[in-house]
Amino acid sequence: MNKVNEIAQIETESYAPDFYADRQHAQRQMQRLGALREEQTTWNGIDEQLTSLGEIQELLDDNADPEMAAEVASSLDAIDAQLAKLRLALLLQGPHDASDAILTLHVGNGGVDAQDYVDMLLRMYLRWAQEHNYKTEILDQSPGEEAGTKNVSVAVAGRYAYGYLFGEGGVHRLIRLSPFDAAHRRQTSFVKVEVMPDIQEDIEITVRPEDIETDTYRATGAGGQHINKTDSAVRIRHLPTGIVVTCQNERSQIQNREVAMRLLRAKLYEREVLLREAEQAKLRGEHIEAAFGSQIRTVTLNPYTLVKDHRTGAETGDTVGYLNGDVDRFIAAYLQTKVGA
Repeated sequence: MNKVNEIAQIETESYAPDFYADRQHAQRQMQRLGALREEQTTWNGIDEQLTSLGEIQELLDDNADPEMAAEVASSLDAIDAQLAKLRLALLLQGPHDASDAILTLHVGNGGVDAQDYVDMLLRMYLRWAQEHNYKTEILDQSPGEEAGTKNVSVAVAGRYAYGYLFGEGGVHRLIRLSPFDAAHRRQTSFVKVEVMPDIQEDIEITVRPEDIETDTYRATGAGGQHINKTDSAVRIRHLPTGIVVTCQNERSQIQNREVAMRLLRAKLYEREVLLREAEQAKLRGEHIEAAFGSQIRTVTLNPYTLVKDHRTGAETGDTVGYLNGDVDRFIAAYLQTKVGA
């Protein structure tokens, strides 16, 4: 079904008297309709711009005007950039690629430097999200003892957030002269990145009350007197899988439990996806690495500057730009490799 027909079908469905009887289905359909209309508006806008530029070009052929010619060239460059983004979006065809995302960073080997690298990557992804007009919300954050962060989970809200960020999952390595070492020696640090769709209520993941164990404890970190005097932080263990999630950022225990359950559903979904992929690979006869994840990218700040993705070969010497959120070239390279483009 083409997208014009899909728009018409959803619009017809929405007029039915019982359309809102199933509120979750209605909400998903209206979100899909909004996204399709936005996409249609974008393509129509590009078509109108090209038609207008074509008419201007015909006038230029008869009467050379350097200033107007420069404006036409600039407009065409902007359209090319817009089309490049749209072509990249066409690669996102997974069932949850259009979903919001939950990005979780876990400290790995490297001591305080690794905790500092968590902060560096958090800042990088927050800036990337801002550049793409995505909304972000820190769901949970555990500070390091001396500096940096041990673990942090961030909700990234916006169309295709999960599809774009999915390829960032894996182990990220940093090589630099340590600012935390008195001798200023070179240090290698590791951070594991997890990316999960923020599916919330629209996936068939059932969490039975008898399958979870909930603990409360006193939160740590920033938050004033309240956060240090009440057992508002929540830790939930999913007994069948052993998955543990925590949340201490909200002021009340109820709010922290709601966010923790949101994280748990996302992790259970991610686990199901990994199990299915492993089973499919096993049936194909592929080798499955026992360790979870693998080193996907290295940022080297000394003795030279380079960011290199080990899966795609994409690289840049602009480490400052990369750590300031310029991640798109690596996202695009992964998506193109993934689909064999």
